[in-house]
Amino acid sequence: MAEECCSADLLEWIGPDVSACVFGRLDHPADLVRAAAVSRTWRRCVVESGLSKSLCLRLCPEVATVAAAAEVTRSPPSTASPESGHERDYRIYSNLAGAYVSDSGEPSAECILHCIGASSTDDFPIETMENTLDEEEIINFRPSYWSSGGADDPEAPESLTYRLNSDICIVDEVRVRPYQAFFQDGDPIYSSKMVRFRMGHYKLPRGSETFVMDDYENKMVNTDEKYMWTYTSPEFPMLQKNELQSFKLPRPVLCIGGVVMIELLGRVQKQEADDMYYIWFWNLRGLPGGTLMP
Repeated sequence: MAEECCSADLLEWIGPDVSACVFGRLDHPADLVRAAAVSRTWRRCVVESGLSKSLCLRLCPEVATVAAAAEVTRSPPSTASPESGHERDYRIYSNLAGAYVSDSGEPSAECILHCIGASSTDDFPIETMENTLDEEEIINFRPSYWSSGGADDPEAPESLTYRLNSDICIVDEVRVRPYQAFFQDGDPIYSSKMVRFRMGHYKLPRGSETFVMDDYENKMVNTDEKYMWTYTSPEFPMLQKNELQSFKLPRPVLCIGGVVMIELLGRVQKQEADDMYYIWFWNLRGLPGGTLMP
């Protein structure tokens, strides 16, 4: 009891503004939780100042796109007095920030659930983007890869969009592998010049999103009208090599909404048969990171 009085007197002495400023210097979510556990006065200062949300925003700016936070629980409804919004936000953002910085456990090696669509496909369904999720290079005696449509312009971009296995994932790396056409003269490699990654969510209600279908040859159009991108990576140069290439993001990214787009910027290789530029991909392995919430 004496310890609580002492801590309360300290905060009363320095005032609420200075108290919030001091606590705001803490840069780890566990430190804020420990501070809130010291006494009722310290907890009230931490909770009502919204410090857990502010720290969460500093760690992962993508949280700024969240309009409101809510909890889902399987526990029976409580008969206790309803808690304040400050208390709810404190608990939600403390848990979110804590999971973001946690290094416990092994990250998921594969965050991709399924394909949404490609900007173009040359020979659908034989060269569908779903082939990028196959580990085998040959399936049913045929090479397994995705091919873009042909283009006269070597700067013409392409994109592949995927649904992740959770609406909230942490992604820190993407690995992609261009395809080498061993069945063509010279064994050409159809890589892109550069690659960039976008992460975000579908704008319309859950269940209304269209995935790869034969009727549309898995082609996506007007993606910026349908999706909200909360993160865009820098552009990374891609090697014209038949190997799994790893692209490390500048920092782990909190993907809120479970959608990732791989933008393939520029073309390198012409196809001899029609003298047009193409991009071919064998597989996309990765988006290694932790699934934060199911």
